[in-house]
Amino acid sequence: MGEELKENSYRNILKRISTFGGVQLFNILVTLVRGKFVAMFLGPEGMGISSLYTSATGTLQQISGLGLNVAFVKETASAKENAGELPHVLAACIRLIVFTSLLGGLASILLSPLLSLWTFGTADYTVGFMLLSLSVSLSVAGVGYLSLLQGLGEVKRLAKASLVGGLSGLCCGVPLYYFFGYDGIVPGIIISSVTSFLFYYISFRRSVGVRPSSFLWSEHKPLVRRLLATGIVLMIGSVAGSLVSYVINAFVRMAGSVEDVGLFQAANSLTNQYVGIIFSVLALDYFPRLAAAKSNLSQFNEIINRQIEIDTLIITPLLLLLMLTTPLIIRVFLTVEFMSVIPLIRWLALGVMIQAIAFPLGYVFISQDNRKIYIWMEVVLSNAVWLICSVVFYYMLGLIGLGVSLVVRSVICDGISLIVISKYYRFRLSKSNIWLMALMALIVSTGFASCYFPTLTYPVLILLTVISLCFSVLRIKSKL
Repeated sequence: MGEELKENSYRNILKRISTFGGVQLFNILVTLVRGKFVAMFLGPEGMGISSLYTSATGTLQQISGLGLNVAFVKETASAKENAGELPHVLAACIRLIVFTSLLGGLASILLSPLLSLWTFGTADYTVGFMLLSLSVSLSVAGVGYLSLLQGLGEVKRLAKASLVGGLSGLCCGVPLYYFFGYDGIVPGIIISSVTSFLFYYISFRRSVGVRPSSFLWSEHKPLVRRLLATGIVLMIGSVAGSLVSYVINAFVRMAGSVEDVGLFQAANSLTNQYVGIIFSVLALDYFPRLAAAKSNLSQFNEIINRQIEIDTLIITPLLLLLMLTTPLIIRVFLTVEFMSVIPLIRWLALGVMIQAIAFPLGYVFISQDNRKIYIWMEVVLSNAVWLICSVVFYYMLGLIGLGVSLVVRSVICDGISLIVISKYYRFRLSKSNIWLMALMALIVSTGFASCYFPTLTYPVLILLTVISLCFSVLRIKSKL
């Protein structure tokens, strides 16, 4: 019990968030630096070729991975305190990592002519996709071992592997762009995959006391089936989300214009990059703890409440800062031609605030192995509401309606999720969290409303950003 309390203490949660946050920030910087060198050495066309290669292989990796990464985290987190069960779980996970990595590589080879045609409109890049089968295979395997490290709670090893792997890929890849031009794109992608895989694999092998047992199909069959069942459900959810996103973009193009699609994607990308690091960091730490406590409802509820509190305190000042600095961000990362998306980004920020408060609820169904409810809630309901709201509000309000749709969708889906989780798992929001959420929502809403009064916008946003930041820091310090 003492170890569990330490694992879920505010100090330990914040320590992990700061560790993962530093890693994620570093990786973003590495990506930006790599993009800068690609732009310098290869120009816009070379950057386009590189982006098309990575987006196509990334989709292939996502599908061939069968959604098993979250399933690996869940099973290893649940078994890590059981010395007899953990080797059994690791053996099954490693066998599935080998299978999915080979599946991804084989799919890349077999589909290379089609990938070249679909991606570039010509068969000239078939050989490139065949060579990238190695990258696909190693990337799937690397993410698999990353998931095992995450589930085992190997924070320092995971952080170190991510840092060194990303930096090594950058240092090895950039010279190829300089010396070989376009011909260095594919080798650069492959080298990046190789270095990342090696560091994740070596870090896993060096994990203290972690040794998988021998794999026997007769013994591991139930576990393998459970992992595949969970993974495929998650993959369906991911594919469904991508499909709905595609349909929304197609509708915007038909009902509006290609320019509206570009403006929406630019606003969406900026918002997601800004807050995506927070969500990914929180998920890295939160989900393993939640999965490990699934059989203890009292601790389960405490973990969710603590995570909601931390999420709310961290995300509120950041979103106010986003509303405040949106014009500057657009000038730095885009051009003045995109200034028209400022209101849209602020609507998206308001929707993200609602999503962030309820973010911890999204992992409950999977952590409890309730795949049916997950499909109905996260795949069917969420995507249906998203599609309907986007179509209706875009038709009524134009581009800004896509921001309004995110707010409405978040309110509806998060409200229903809270009701369902309360019914099935007897979850109750703590009184302190109810007051905290109401206060922070009021602060963000006031800041958002000030954006419609030009003379008040910046003074109000600056004041509220400072107030929320001070409040969050003091509240977190009091918990420590």
